[in-house]
Amino acid sequence: MIPIRVSSFSQGDHGGNPAGVVIADALPDPDQMQKIAADLGYSETAFACPAQSGWTVRYYAPVGEVAFCGHATIALGAVLGAQNGAGRFDLFLRDGPISVEADEADGQWQATLQSPATWSRAMAPDFCADLLDLFGLAQGDLDRALPPTLAFAGVHHGILALKERANLAAMSYPFEPMRDLMAAHDLVTVSLLHVTGPRRFVSRNAFASGGVVEDPATGAAAAALGGALVDLDWDGLGKGGDFVIRQGEVMGMPSALRVEVTGTPGASVRVSGTVRWI
Repeated sequence: MIPIRVSSFSQGDHGGNPAGVVIADALPDPDQMQKIAADLGYSETAFACPAQSGWTVRYYAPVGEVAFCGHATIALGAVLGAQNGAGRFDLFLRDGPISVEADEADGQWQATLQSPATWSRAMAPDFCADLLDLFGLAQGDLDRALPPTLAFAGVHHGILALKERANLAAMSYPFEPMRDLMAAHDLVTVSLLHVTGPRRFVSRNAFASGGVVEDPATGAAAAALGGALVDLDWDGLGKGGDFVIRQGEVMGMPSALRVEVTGTPGASVRVSGTVRWI
C-alpha cells in the first residue's frame, strides 16, 4: 500500500503542501493508517475507499487522526480525477459529507473542495493573550481591523492578524507549550495573517497539534477564514465573493489558495488550488 505523493496549492512545478493519498478497496485499520501517516511524515495523509455513492475518507497526521484536512482533500481530488476522469466526487468523512471537484487544463490538475459548514466567534481575551505570549507578540502587534477570532470549517482554528509583515516572517514558538495549549482549546491550527489588500492575505500556519511546526498551505484554515470573513462582512464578502491567500513563502514552498464564499453565514466555503505530483 504505497501512498501517492501530491503537493497541493502549488505554484507551477514548485511549492505547495505535500500530502499522502492512499486509495484502497477498503480502509486500513486505524493503527495501520496511523503508521503510514507517521512514516510518510507529511502533515496529513488522506485514506479513501469506494462507498455506495462516493468515497469514504479519513485523514491522519503524524500523531493522530484529523477530522478534516483541506490540502489532503485537494490532493485526493486530483488523484481521483486522474484515475477516474474530471468531475465531482462525494466524500464521506468521519463527521459528515463534503465534496471535491477536479479538472485538468494544459496538463495540470486543479481541485476545488466544498468545505463543511462554518462558524466563527471572537477569541476570548485570556486565550488570545496566551497565544500571543507563545508567539512572542503583544497586543500592539495585532491588526484590529481583523480581530482575534476562533473559526470552524470541519475543525477549529485560531486567527490572529498582524499589522507588520515582518512579525509574520519572524513567526516562532515553543513547540510543546503550543501543542498543549492548542489541545486544551481543541484547535487544529493557528493562522497568523497579514492583510496585503482588501481581498489578499499572507499567512503562516502553526500546526503543533498535528506534530508539525508549520503547514505551507492549509485549506481547512482557509475555509474557516472564509466563514469568518463572511460573518464580519469583510470588504463586502457578506454578499459573496472570493479572496486569495499566499502561504508557505518563508518556508520556500510558495502556495496559493483561492477561497469563494456565498455570503451566507454558516455556509460551506469553496477552496481551490492546483497540484503537482511529487
